[in-house]
Amino acid sequence: MNLIDTVGTLAAILTTASFLPQAWHTFQTKDVSGISLGMYSVFTTGVACWLIYGLLLGAWPIVIANAITLALASAILVMKLRYR
Repeated sequence: MNLIDTVGTLAAILTTASFLPQAWHTFQTKDVSGISLGMYSVFTTGVACWLIYGLLLGAWPIVIANAITLALASAILVMKLRYR
């Protein structure tokens, strides 16, 4: 793995990991009162775009990280719509 791949992989791990505490808290409590529907809608769309971008480039750190984040963000977005 070269330096560019190492930096990309580290960035993917860190940004995905930083999202996990919020997702875990939301899954456990089902409290979505502090979550902005607009922000999560735009965020989820942006993550989907990053996933497509990564697929087009064949950049697997981007693909894997954004696939995980998209799944979590989508689940939170669905919970926001369901539990509001």
